[in-house]
Amino acid sequence: MRKDAREQERRSISYHESKRQIPIWKKEHPELSTVYSQVLQDVSKRVDLAFEAFFRRVKAGENPGYPRSGFHLNDAGTHLSASKIGDIPIVLHRPIEGPIKTLTIRRTATGKWYACSSVEYEPTPAREKGTVVGVDVGLESFATLSNGEKTENPRFFRTDEKALAKAQRKLSKTEKGTPERKKARKVVARIHERIANRRLDFAHQTSRQLVDRFARSCLRT
Repeated sequence: MRKDAREQERRSISYHESKRQIPIWKKEHPELSTVYSQVLQDVSKRVDLAFEAFFRRVKAGENPGYPRSGFHLNDAGTHLSASKIGDIPIVLHRPIEGPIKTLTIRRTATGKWYACSSVEYEPTPAREKGTVVGVDVGLESFATLSNGEKTENPRFFRTDEKALAKAQRKLSKTEKGTPERKKARKVVARIHERIANRRLDFAHQTSRQLVDRFARSCLRT
């Protein structure tokens, strides 16, 4: 926002103006709601300080570097270097195409850390298939296609239902504030995470199959 204001409107945006945008950004990007407001305000403040230092060097006649994110990936793709954190060993999910524009580091309830990046690149156009399909997402089946095909619900929760019920019973019997309760809570979180991961993987694979088979998919939920 500050970059666009400077380049397109020739004006500067203050810290307070950017801070007032945070509630709006939360509505546009729901993932921001998982981050404490104080953390988001701190990020806005750091951006403000970076721009103040930039313009101060400009006025002093120096050759300032434009404010940029303090992170980069090494050539081998084995380490991520983050400002004020250092080098972090990583395992790439897949090769990165194009320059990295943003980086978000998040921690799951089970203690796993993920570095999520957005990149800028020219996508390869999909081949023309010429066929269109309608997709009806329902309760009895995961999806019903307009050509009559059905994709059954995967029933991930039922697969882990017994394990989850057992873990929750054990959690309820532990005393609050004890190491046993902390351990039991982690077990419950791991099962929930496993269910969520399976559901997400199934959704990605199903949507990928539709993209590969049809030129256009019209979805009704």
